[in-house]
Formats: sequence, structure tokens, C-alpha cells
Amino acid sequence: MDGDPAVESPLDGFSLILPLPYRIAFILVLGVWAWGVNLHYLHLLKIDVPFLIKYPPRSSLSSLPHHQRTYALATTITVPFVLSLFFFWTITRGQPSAVLAWDFIPQSYLFLLFLLFLIPYKRLSPHGRSRFLTTLKRISIGGIAEAQDGKFGDILLADVLTSYAKVLGDLFVSLCVFLSSGKSSTDKPDRGCGGQYVVPIIISIPSMIRLRQCLIEYMRVRRNPTQHSGWGGQHLANALKYSSAFPVVILSALQRGYGPNKIGLSETGLFRLWLFFVFLNSFYSFYWDVAKDWDLTLFSSLLSSTFPSAFPPSSDTTTNFHSNQVPPHQTHPWGLRPHTHFHTPQIYYTAIALDLLLRCTWSLKLSPHLDHWNDLEGTIFLLEMAEVVRRWVWIFFRVETEWVRVRSGAAGVDEMLLMPMGR
Repeated sequence: MDGDPAVESPLDGFSLILPLPYRIAFILVLGVWAWGVNLHYLHLLKIDVPFLIKYPPRSSLSSLPHHQRTYALATTITVPFVLSLFFFWTITRGQPSAVLAWDFIPQSYLFLLFLLFLIPYKRLSPHGRSRFLTTLKRISIGGIAEAQDGKFGDILLADVLTSYAKVLGDLFVSLCVFLSSGKSSTDKPDRGCGGQYVVPIIISIPSMIRLRQCLIEYMRVRRNPTQHSGWGGQHLANALKYSSAFPVVILSALQRGYGPNKIGLSETGLFRLWLFFVFLNSFYSFYWDVAKDWDLTLFSSLLSSTFPSAFPPSSDTTTNFHSNQVPPHQTHPWGLRPHTHFHTPQIYYTAIALDLLLRCTWSLKLSPHLDHWNDLEGTIFLLEMAEVVRRWVWIFFRVETEWVRVRSGAAGVDEMLLMPMGR
């Protein structure tokens, strides 16, 4: 960068307070706290998450519960984050030139954060961190464990990575710029660092992981079909869902580096093509969240209500949506399922609405009054946060669904053989 960077590349107020490396760190730290809350609340509901992910039980009754260990780890990584951030504010005092010059401070915290996950320190939940790293290593190449070895945990972590895809892209950008001569990682992010397509490829990796996992599950079903597995078509449909993310990423990259002579398509045509695929991906994913991941009957209930002659309602799916009371001949509220653990139907309906809303944050681009906000760092950060929050809510219902399946025997023979007695 030539000349005065503060003049040449002005920073917005948000980046002066929370530059990119700290935004990445904040979302990563938040994820640990969120997982602790997941474990804690599901524990209160008597849902045994460690059993579902095949995590070793507590060695003794005096051992801390898993959620408390997670909170302890979250506290350990939060304290240096806060100290580092306050030190950075004290040094820079909101001056653009100082913010650019002291970029090694937030980068040092990112280095410390990763170091804390690697150090075998007994007081920092060593078994949990070791299990996390082992699982991450396995799924990083699209691997997936057998059911008795923690398949569900692999799926959960891989799905979480899809929600952190943009954060991983920003992490690469931050490190790439930091290691580049004459640049600062606290400057306005250069998301073209390393080449036009490097960041899109990184963003696509989590979806590639889940795609390969789905194909592995399909091949397993074909080799050893069971009463509950069917012929494996659901795994292919799930693989298609993750594949639908690739055109969105590719077309977004082409829009950023648009050149009509390169692709032979007008800018409007490129946008409309992007719009088609982002609509397909968002609503396909929303359908899968509700109908497949959460096993809710929302869509079948809607079909039954809209086309009663073609889709006659079953005896357990026709409860009135507006009523909190389930009639005697019904087995569950409208759009839900017979076995639920959360206290009221409204919790499920709220989660469905929130999932739809956050799946469609891309719709901000459709408004000419809001489109310019998409290029602001504060907006990008909020959208990344929104996706992490959506995934956090999704985990509650996905884990609850798995618990219901295991208890009812729908998850398969392997899980039922491992089911502890008395739970």
C-alpha cells in the first residue's frame, strides 16, 4: 500500500472499534458459549447430548457436568479476548493510523485462541478439546464415523461449519492480509486476497464436507440396508441440498468481479441467475430443516389443509394451529410431531419462523434502498452473527429430534443397542 493508509483506505466507525480479526474472534468465542447453553438447556430437558454424540460419560458424580466444563472453557477464552480488546482500544484511541499500525494485537489473540485448543492443559476440558480436534480432523476430509463411534456428533459439527463458512473465509482474509507486505489486517478487508476465487473455495469447503458425508451414508445404506434406512434416497436428496450452495457461491464471486466479456452474460442476467439459485438453496434448506432435521409435520399439514381431497389429513396432524389445546383424538399440535420436549408449541412455531427469516437474509439485496448496506462491514458482521444464531437454535431442535428417534427406535439398531437403560 502506497502513501498514508489512513487516507488511502479510510475505515468506517465500526471497523475502528471492532476490526476484522476481533470480529472473527468474537463469533468463535460466542460459538463456545452457545454450545454450553445448548448442553445446559438440553440437560435440563433430560436429553443426554453426550450419549447421542458418543462422548464418554463423567468419570464420577463429583465431576463437573459437561455444560459447566464448556462454560469454564468459554470463560477462559473470553477473558483474554476482553483484555486484548481493551488494550487495543487504549493503544489506538480510535485513530485510523493507529488501528492500522497495531494489527498484530488482534492477530495475537487469534493465535492464542487456537493455541488454547491445542495445549493439553487438564483444567481446560482436555477430553472435550481432544474430542473436538479428533472429530474436526475426521470430518475435514468429508469423513463420518459409524453410528456407534459418534456419527451424529460428526454431522452436528459439519453442519455448524457450514454456518461458519463466511467466518472461515474472513479468517483466511485476515491472515492473508496480515502476512502480505504493506497491508494491515485491521484495514478494510481485502476479500480478493490470494486471488478472486480463493475465498469462495474456502466458503464452499463446509458444504463439500457435508456433501461427501451424505454420499458416504448413501453408500453405507446400499451396502447394508435396514428396516429404517430405505434405499438411501434421503441421503441423495440431502446431498443435493448441499450441492445447491455451490452455484450461489460461484455466482456471487462472478458478480464481485463482473466482466461481460469473461462470461458472456449481462449483469442483470447474472443477478437473476444468482437470485434463482439462492432462492432454491434457501427454501430447500428451510424445508429440510423443518421436515427432515426436526421431523415436524408442518408441510404435510399445510398440504392437508390446502388440498384435503388430494392429501387427506391423518389422525395426528390436524390440530388447529391457533389452539394450544390438543383435542382428545389428536396426538400433537398442528404442524408438529407426537413426541416433543420443549414446553409449548409456540416455541416450535417461533423457531420455524426464525429459521425461515434468517435463511432469507439474502433478500436484503433485492431492495435498492438496502442493497448498499450489504457492503458495510457492520452489516456483514451482523449477517454472520445471524447465521450463527440460526444454527444455535437449530441445534436445540436437531438434538431433540435425534433423542426422540433414538428413544422410539427410528434411529436404527446400532443406536438402540447402545441406549443406556433407565434414561
